[in-house]
Amino acid sequence: MAVSGANLHDSHALIPLVASIPAIRSRRGPRRRRPAKLRADKGYDYPYLRRFLRRRRIAVRIARRGVESTERLGQYRWKIERMIA
Repeated sequence: MAVSGANLHDSHALIPLVASIPAIRSRRGPRRRRPAKLRADKGYDYPYLRRFLRRRRIAVRIARRGVESTERLGQYRWKIERMIA
């Protein structure tokens, strides 16, 4: 868990958040050290974030600014937003 100022953009907190994810337990085989996928809205569409995630071999599904609608991510996103609410 991390605390930041209210005037800090969410995209600045993505790298420390992903870097601090602990090993994921699995029923079989070794523990995974990273999540398989990351889904995010247009606020996270920056080249440096995409490069960071690609280097960690995390599949990225980020809506592109000016190209895609965030509605396509809605089928996955509502679960998380409902849990937070």
